Amino acid sequence: MLENKKIGVLGGGSWATALVKILSENSNRINWYLRDEKNIEHIRKHHHNKNYLSAITLKTSKINFYNEINEAIKNSDILFVVIPAAFLKKAFEKVDIQLKNKIIVSAIKGIVPDDNLIIADYFYKYFDLSRDSFALISGPSHAEEIALERLSYLTIASQNNKIASYIAKILTTYFIKTQTTDDIFGTEYTAVLKNIVAIASGVCHGLSYGDNFQAVLIANAMQEIHRFVDAVHPIKRNLNHSVYLGDLLVTAYSQFSRNRTFGNMVGKGYSVKSAQLEMRMIAEGYFATKSIKEINKIHQVDLPISDAVYNILYERISPAIEIKLLAQKLK
Repeated sequence: MLENKKIGVLGGGSWATALVKILSENSNRINWYLRDEKNIEHIRKHHHNKNYLSAITLKTSKINFYNEINEAIKNSDILFVVIPAAFLKKAFEKVDIQLKNKIIVSAIKGIVPDDNLIIADYFYKYFDLSRDSFALISGPSHAEEIALERLSYLTIASQNNKIASYIAKILTTYFIKTQTTDDIFGTEYTAVLKNIVAIASGVCHGLSYGDNFQAVLIANAMQEIHRFVDAVHPIKRNLNHSVYLGDLLVTAYSQFSRNRTFGNMVGKGYSVKSAQLEMRMIAEGYFATKSIKEINKIHQVDLPISDAVYNILYERISPAIEIKLLAQKLK
């Protein structure tokens, strides 16, 4: 019975904190892994995460804290993994527990660098996880708005309908509505690509392009995502649904979007390194840009927006010049 499974959350960032808030209110107890013992002590004492979403009050009486990842995994049956994709491999190098009997729920909107694997494929390849034991959470949703208890919609993707439905159930609150899908690959790749688009949107904003241009950029981005997702995993899907189009829109336009913020800084003249140093949170789109470039060597899909972001971030081409060249390709 899924209802009797013990729930764990791995990660200490804003999205992990938001999920802990929801899950600890909807479940009897949860296990929470954070690397920093001092942060754990602070949360125990003050009932909030001082580093992320500090306004959220956490029900610490319902949380078991761990700063050792194997202990958290051993004591959990369902694992919500909320570690940034760039650090996922390093974190799981320490894991010496079999995951075959666990249910992995990814809340990561990124791609594992160097391996160029979406999160589902990472767990399938390295941990021999069954496809029926994997699920992922996608938006459109920003942790900051969930912290403010503003109405948000989550989609849970899994090829196991029972797991998807159960995860949807335990995430549903008066301010969160949920739905399910079996399109893991379309959902994951859209989440990866929309971060790249959000960087492009931020760059354009930093260069003082207006809303009219942004609308054209996002319309073309949706077509670009459609081409890539259909090439990588060709099934019948409606990319106008909120888990695809909605997630793109919120990430490209929202003030809470770290990828848009990162792009905006680059557009205003920050170097990539200085923009990364100034931001407290990881812009997943930076790493995704290089991975998608590598993956697309196989598929050869026309990706002008992603290519422009790659040229700006990795080839150090002037953002002003690159966006001007991109503008000639948009329709």
